[in-house]
Amino acid sequence: MSPATGAHAFRIMRTATTRLVSFVVRFAVLGLAVAFLVSVFAPGIASRLRGPAAAPQATPVAAPRTDSPRASGPFSYADAVNRAGPAVVSIYANKITTMRQYQYRVTPDPLTQRLFGSIVRGPSYLKPERSLGSGVVFSADGYVLTNNHVIHGADDIQVLLSDGNVARASVIGVDADTDLAVLRIEAANLVPINIAEGGTTNVGDVVLAIGNPFGIGKTVTMGIVSATGRQLRLSAYEDFIQTDAAINSGNSGGALVNAAGELVGISTAFYRNSGDARQGGTATQSAEGIGFAIPVATAKAVLDQIVRHGLVIRGWLGIDYADASMANPTQPVVARGAVVLEVHPGGPAAAAGLRAGDVLLRLDGDEIADATDLRMHEAALAPGKLVRVEGLRNGTAFSLDLTMMQRPQPTTVGT
Repeated sequence: MSPATGAHAFRIMRTATTRLVSFVVRFAVLGLAVAFLVSVFAPGIASRLRGPAAAPQATPVAAPRTDSPRASGPFSYADAVNRAGPAVVSIYANKITTMRQYQYRVTPDPLTQRLFGSIVRGPSYLKPERSLGSGVVFSADGYVLTNNHVIHGADDIQVLLSDGNVARASVIGVDADTDLAVLRIEAANLVPINIAEGGTTNVGDVVLAIGNPFGIGKTVTMGIVSATGRQLRLSAYEDFIQTDAAINSGNSGGALVNAAGELVGISTAFYRNSGDARQGGTATQSAEGIGFAIPVATAKAVLDQIVRHGLVIRGWLGIDYADASMANPTQPVVARGAVVLEVHPGGPAAAAGLRAGDVLLRLDGDEIADATDLRMHEAALAPGKLVRVEGLRNGTAFSLDLTMMQRPQPTTVGT
């Protein structure tokens, strides 16, 4: 075959192939167009043409756990607030303070200025002051519990009720050892707080703080119980509930309630950390989410005693003490108990023969874990009761009997 004949045959074959491909493409496009029109305007025909198809398998979804605390928890705490809110009041404690003015004295003689100074006392004047806080109504006959530091030194105490009325309060009694005070108001239709049964709280429990922070009005904040049994050394008897529910100035004396609106504590303090500028801190740093409340069991016991006696009656051993770890290092190491630091003359311990350095291990049959535990046991014993004290003196076991006395009332107030 000549080259010309071969080229002519190749052109004929390419033309035939191109026509075939073009024919297939045109029919494919036409088929897709027909299928589209059928699916849009006659979907029933398209379903019959496709025939039956297996239904897609559904992805199994696990059913929510009904025993989970999150599944049973409320999505709103409005019911708890409505239940507890009417029992929380705002307290305005007013007093008149005598202030002294100071004046700058110009003295031309340097010797006179050095001897007598350039600042002299001027006339005094009266300055009104107001302390803001919160309180909790404990009974329909008008007993209100708040913090002692809210009303200390006040000449006039006004209580703003949840219905908008204002009542003047009288002080029934205070307990500086726990920073609590009991007020009495005369008002109608008071709604007392509901107290949590048993009064116990657990770390992780949801709590609501209700009070009047900064005097802006009744406010509710939410958090959890972060810890229990906290010691801050603000007062003699402490067993604070720690919470991250916001507690600010003005919340003092307000309610800490659980998710059911039942009282579990009295809001008392928030943590402040005094920083050291040499370590990169500031002069005063307010920590976030560290607030404290007095457990309701302690608050209720104080209220009951003040209502009954006008004050809180506690037992007293007549000694100062600390944890056993503070004992003289020359003595045997003791893992528990409390060491006597000082014996007060004329007190029960002095009469019974207790000495500084003695390590107390048992009081009235109960084991003593540490100084805090001893303080709680001591306070719970009635004055006049004969009790046995057991411990170690220079590593040797001893026991003696003493008669409890009533703890003297403190002369300072809580913070």
